[in-house]
Amino acid sequence: MKKILIVEDDRSIVSELEALLIHAGYAVEILKDFQNALEEVLKILPDLILLDINIPYLNGEVLLQSLRKVSNIPVIMVTSRASETDEVLSMSYGADDYVTKPYNPTILLLRIQAVLKRSEKTLDTVSFKDAVVYIQKGMIKKGDIEVFLTKNEMIIFNYLLNHQNVIVTRDELMTDLWNNNEYINDNALTVNISRLRAKLKEVGLGEAIETRKGMGYILS
Repeated sequence: MKKILIVEDDRSIVSELEALLIHAGYAVEILKDFQNALEEVLKILPDLILLDINIPYLNGEVLLQSLRKVSNIPVIMVTSRASETDEVLSMSYGADDYVTKPYNPTILLLRIQAVLKRSEKTLDTVSFKDAVVYIQKGMIKKGDIEVFLTKNEMIIFNYLLNHQNVIVTRDELMTDLWNNNEYINDNALTVNISRLRAKLKEVGLGEAIETRKGMGYILS
């Protein structure tokens, strides 16, 4: 059963969405701690988020920006803001869809179904040694330990996973980042590799990425 998180502070809308989603066969979570919204989202780890722009403490677009630094959980903006500017901003920040209130329940469910279907095509779960890598969620899990990678760290790690036991040059990694619209220089790559290694160490994989002097890196 797919789990959907509702991030909305209007209780009547929350109740309406919750009833609609449960009737459609989804598991539903409701965000209650808006002050620590990002941390709560990452604890819940939903399959999809319905996110309003006007929420307490920080608006939904800011939350979306922060989320996209660490995770690719699908997000549909469900908001009363109908301006093209808000829609363009939301999509540029990484929203998967944008639905304005009042919404047609049937159309909303179809949009949810479409976004989940698209995400399933990219939601690869890869085993690496005794850990599980959730590509779409940007997460590595080993036992009860979970670490979350930034978007750049995940791009680098995914590239190394796809070229396991093969030396990968720094130029190859920067080209892959460039192809993913992530602009990064040589120094930034070094920092990202260092942070990635530190996170891998948290799940007992500190020696997984080996530096080959003058050649690049190898994941083994």
